[in-house]
Amino acid sequence: MTSDAGKTQQHDANPLELEEQLCFALYTSQLAMSKLYRRLLGDLDLTYSQYLVMLVLWEEDRRTVSGIGERLALDSATLTPLLKRLEAAGLVTRRRSRQDERQVEVALTDEGRVMSDRARNVAFAARRATGLSREEFCQLRDSLRSLKHHLNENV
Repeated sequence: MTSDAGKTQQHDANPLELEEQLCFALYTSQLAMSKLYRRLLGDLDLTYSQYLVMLVLWEEDRRTVSGIGERLALDSATLTPLLKRLEAAGLVTRRRSRQDERQVEVALTDEGRVMSDRARNVAFAARRATGLSREEFCQLRDSLRSLKHHLNENV
């Protein structure tokens, strides 16, 4: 019978084993999560990135492009095409700010606001798909937030 200490030493002895890599566990989990969201968002006709933008606007309507970018950790070169597609779909409007013409404000349309009711099911379905209890789900989410914080301090 191998002790836990022996298992740790054994795993530490081979740091190149793929299944021992946290980055690989996060990567494959993100692939699975993306696949799940692609299915869940099909009825809304949104990509995952568009869904994230909509979540930000459902939290607080009328945000600047830079404010949305900060919230999602996306630059404007990535965000602008997403916003153009959402605008073409009739979900948001984009207008220059009256206070500062350098800023572009993004606001939900009526159709974009109504979509939030249908989108609620996405979050619930995603949580159910994890197989985690509410407590486990929140604990994992909080652990990942903490991990992100620590990693950002070291880059």
